[in-house]
Amino acid sequence: MLKLSQIDMFKTLSKENLEELNKNLIIRRYKKNSIVFYEGDNSDYLHIVLEGRVKLYKTTPKGNQIQINILGESSLIGEYACFEKQPFPATCEFIEDGAMGLLPFVYIYNNLSNAQFSLEIIKSLTAKVSLLSALVHKETVLSSEAKVADLILKKPNIFNRLKNNEIASILNLTPETFSRILAKFKKEGIIKYQKHKLEVLNYPALNVIVETNTIKDCTNCIAQFKEKIGYKD
Repeated sequence: MLKLSQIDMFKTLSKENLEELNKNLIIRRYKKNSIVFYEGDNSDYLHIVLEGRVKLYKTTPKGNQIQINILGESSLIGEYACFEKQPFPATCEFIEDGAMGLLPFVYIYNNLSNAQFSLEIIKSLTAKVSLLSALVHKETVLSSEAKVADLILKKPNIFNRLKNNEIASILNLTPETFSRILAKFKKEGIIKYQKHKLEVLNYPALNVIVETNTIKDCTNCIAQFKEKIGYKD
């Protein structure tokens, strides 16, 4: 399990300040699928992932989850809610056994005079603003097909590490929809995907799907590619 002294933002603090934080740090262990906090909960604690991974998600009125991100060790959670004294905007759930450190936010305020410490908090907040912008684009602009194509282009290794239902959850798609899209990509000769091993055969087609938001508009580039490699259905 990580210690505060191993996390970049805390490395800049003096030994005395670090000892004070460690003395007031509350460590809680969680089992897989345990909820750390719900959307709408209030807290005076900065949450720090010390072990394992968590997912952050919002819940629609119909009860569907919209996944925002998956965070691992050393990630900060809840900075905005604590600074603004607002309820948490999302639910936090462990996706594997792990541990969370809860640090009373008053001790964060006490160390804001440390320029590097403050900079690390700002970097964490700006990263989440960027993430939110990408999420809004993905959920409001990209079609289901474009979401899958975009993920293949940006994070192909995730297909070799996670189960299909986990990837579908990341994309906020049903497992059935995700499987159908993969099958379509395989049929069109865009990818090979067997036993969690992904191989991209046609990068131009994936880029066209993302740019045009549909597989229909990349028919020509798929046909040209199939002809080039002698691909047959």
